[in-house]
Amino acid sequence: MKKIVLCGLLALAHALPGVAQVQQPTKVKIKTKNKAEAAKPAAAPDWSRTYAKTIRPEELRQHLTVIASDEFLGREAGQPGQKLAAEYLVKEFAALGLQGPVVGSDNPYLQHFPLTRATLAAGGYVKVGNQRYEWLDDFFSYGPMLSTFPSETVSQPVFVGFGVEQGAYSDYAGLDVQGKDVVAIMGDPQDERGRKLLKSTGRPANYWDSGLRKAAIAKAKGARSIFLMTFAPTEAFRKQGTEFASSLREPVFGLTNPSPAVIDTVREDIPPGIGVYLTSQNLGLKLAGTTLPGLLEYARALGRAGKPVPPSFQPPAMTIHLPQTQEQLTTENVLGFLEGTDKKDEVLVISSHYDHLGVKNDTIYNGADDDGSGTVAVLAIAKAFAQAKAEGHGPRRSILFISMTAEEEGLFGSEYYTANPVVPLANTIANLNIDMVGRTDRKHSPKKRFVNIVGSDKLSSELHRINETANRTYTKLELDYRYNVPNEPEHIYYRSDHYNFARRKIPVIFYTTGEHEDYHKATDDVEKIEFDKLAERAQLVFHTAWELVNREKRIVVDSNKP
Repeated sequence: MKKIVLCGLLALAHALPGVAQVQQPTKVKIKTKNKAEAAKPAAAPDWSRTYAKTIRPEELRQHLTVIASDEFLGREAGQPGQKLAAEYLVKEFAALGLQGPVVGSDNPYLQHFPLTRATLAAGGYVKVGNQRYEWLDDFFSYGPMLSTFPSETVSQPVFVGFGVEQGAYSDYAGLDVQGKDVVAIMGDPQDERGRKLLKSTGRPANYWDSGLRKAAIAKAKGARSIFLMTFAPTEAFRKQGTEFASSLREPVFGLTNPSPAVIDTVREDIPPGIGVYLTSQNLGLKLAGTTLPGLLEYARALGRAGKPVPPSFQPPAMTIHLPQTQEQLTTENVLGFLEGTDKKDEVLVISSHYDHLGVKNDTIYNGADDDGSGTVAVLAIAKAFAQAKAEGHGPRRSILFISMTAEEEGLFGSEYYTANPVVPLANTIANLNIDMVGRTDRKHSPKKRFVNIVGSDKLSSELHRINETANRTYTKLELDYRYNVPNEPEHIYYRSDHYNFARRKIPVIFYTTGEHEDYHKATDDVEKIEFDKLAERAQLVFHTAWELVNREKRIVVDSNKP
């Protein structure tokens, strides 16, 4: 600026007459500060602004070029590429001076845990009496999942009506389904006029119809599996089975030794530990032990009574076999701990997942945005806090940085961590989770500087306000809350690692920019990442984290929003 101003003055001087004449110097009176002004202390440095500036696009690019490279083979959980990525993250955490907090591990930065990887084998069936029903022709699982019946199993199913429970209405009243297999009708119980007996609970309109809620309730009741009876004739059902066959044959994962799960009857995805199967109309009626007229009469009787009624039919015994080839793997969460000062026993968790889809049909799925972008953002945020501490401005509360594994396979890394935390969950003040923040989704203009905010107000009104204030003060992004509404159809709130913290009543914010045309495709590469926007979004997380770890009081848990 000074150089430009000087050139302008010289040009002006040459344009004036008499510029060659010698000018007498003019006395300039210098105004001095009064005593009050001189005594006024200088404003305290804004350290949040200072250290956020260390989060730079070029460093994010440098890390992501390694993590999303072909060398890491798509980072599939339990595979060699994931191990290489974990090794890279361990070295980076150690170089920053973070502590490895995992006690008893061969590497204190690594939280190892076992996974089962299974692939569907041919020959699955259900047999009722002398009638045999084939996998994909008459029934299939609700998405790829570990088989509940890897060996031939004889079962006595229990019919549970519509399989729902709300308030005084319970299809499970008087039934013991612990360890058993239940049969439920898809859809809602209705009165004689066709009106739903159960009121909306603020969830999507197809909540009961989808079967996911029914599966969660069955799991909470202790059932081993649930067979959801559709009204699709066999031919139509077989057509669906053909469409889903390739995805259902994909390898699936599960925790090998899951800890007792928190009973969570509001989870929107497939609850772990229960088999969920869809049946054709023919098989469903056979499992229930009735005919279509008999089932319709049951539904009408229930509608007249306005409550569950005993059925006039009884399910017969069945034999079921869903063979899978299973192998045992080990995978790792990567943890780095930065100790706080006077409030060090309280801990903020900042997370992302570093796994992706691996190699499919000889093609590497590098996952640059999903979730390489979140992984490098966590590294950059960790560096900013580590530098602040090294320069005498460290956080009052401690921070645990976690790169989760096996998120793509079912949020298993965060499920394992929250069941086996290195810091008591009671001491965990919040989780800030970053998953896909390097691109612009289909819903926004490429010119938009935005980030989607999910879950910020669901458990803590203070957390929501802190994030908004940080954005208003520093980053000034457009905060999009479209995925934070109760009836959000894509269920984004339930689809990343923050959810395992939220369901244990720990306040969360999920930062994401949503799905784009390369989501879960081999074309999700580094060249398409918008690193300037990625840096801004990471800076917002940093500013929010800075306030959370340095404020006087721990944030409150005062909300319970769906």
